[in-house]
Amino acid sequence: MTERLTVAARRAALEMLPEWRELPDREAIARTLTFSGFDAAFGFMTRVALIAAQHDHHPDWRNVYNRVEITLTTHDAGGLTNRDIELARAIDAVAAAVSPA
Repeated sequence: MTERLTVAARRAALEMLPEWRELPDREAIARTLTFSGFDAAFGFMTRVALIAAQHDHHPDWRNVYNRVEITLTTHDAGGLTNRDIELARAIDAVAAAVSPA
């Protein structure tokens, strides 16, 4: 099983992920992205889904028209792990490549 990050490790990781925020009610991080339209948002989600499947680690997410809300946590570890941080970095790279609105 993957180990949960300590509070200090979570804070250090979030310093490197300025677009992400720690959720106050659970051990997870979240980011909301806004795109030019539904097609762009769905295309982004498709690219992220392929990466997540390769890593066998999947986001909790929601899409409404041009907005994608993403939450990352490792359910079987009961909180935030390095797997979440790695996926957040990959998500950021995809977002930078597709230029959210």
